[in-house]
Amino acid sequence: MTDKLSKRKILIHLVASIASMIIILFTLVSWLSSYTNHGETVTVPNIKGMKYAELKEYLGNKNLDVKISDSSMFLLDKGPGVVVEQDPRPNEQVKEGRTIYVSITRTVPPQVKMPNLIDVSQRQAEAILFSYGLRLGSMIYKPDLAKGAILEMSCKGKLLKAGESIAKGSKIDLVLGDGVGITDVAVPNLLNLSLEEAVFVLKGSALNVGEVSYPSGKLDSVNFFVVEQMPMPGDSVFIKQGESVSLKVVYQNKTERRYEY
Repeated sequence: MTDKLSKRKILIHLVASIASMIIILFTLVSWLSSYTNHGETVTVPNIKGMKYAELKEYLGNKNLDVKISDSSMFLLDKGPGVVVEQDPRPNEQVKEGRTIYVSITRTVPPQVKMPNLIDVSQRQAEAILFSYGLRLGSMIYKPDLAKGAILEMSCKGKLLKAGESIAKGSKIDLVLGDGVGITDVAVPNLLNLSLEEAVFVLKGSALNVGEVSYPSGKLDSVNFFVVEQMPMPGDSVFIKQGESVSLKVVYQNKTERRYEY
């Protein structure tokens, strides 16, 4: 009888011990679940393109934190302090309070040497600026015979010299020649001259050949002579250097001594 009572007490103690352990484990698991917000997740928003200065408040409202992992990048098409990469990625599910690590563009751009653009064409200038991490700003034309050639380069109103340090990403304003000088020249008399002679005279006067009206079917001939010009010559007719004179030419048949229109 005594042995049966002893065994019963042992069994009762064993069951009580197991029950106590289960209660303790359940309580511990419940506490851990509550502490770690088990099952409570948030969706990571897409913050690429946002300013880092805006993220603290924006992510704070979503119970997320943010830290910078890299700030050394410079991108010509992005402003300073803009998010270009993030970890975790957008739409991932994470626990509340998770830190989002971001890579942002430099707040202070690096310095580059200003390239020499003087006398190059606009197209060349654009390509050179891009290769240096600079941007094309406004273009201003002023009277100069060097049509389309760069005469001056500046940034925010300050004239620049080749080799001068400038912030990468800066907009460079250019002054180009418009192909027309500031000097007035008398319109030369080109009537009855051959087309070759007329072109030679125009070049000597720093003028350009404008539209040339040829007789039908004679485009390959070299026997052209000027019969009309615009503007017409005259003692009081002046135009700017670099401007054009339009011509009408005819074909001279040397054998038959006649003109064909």
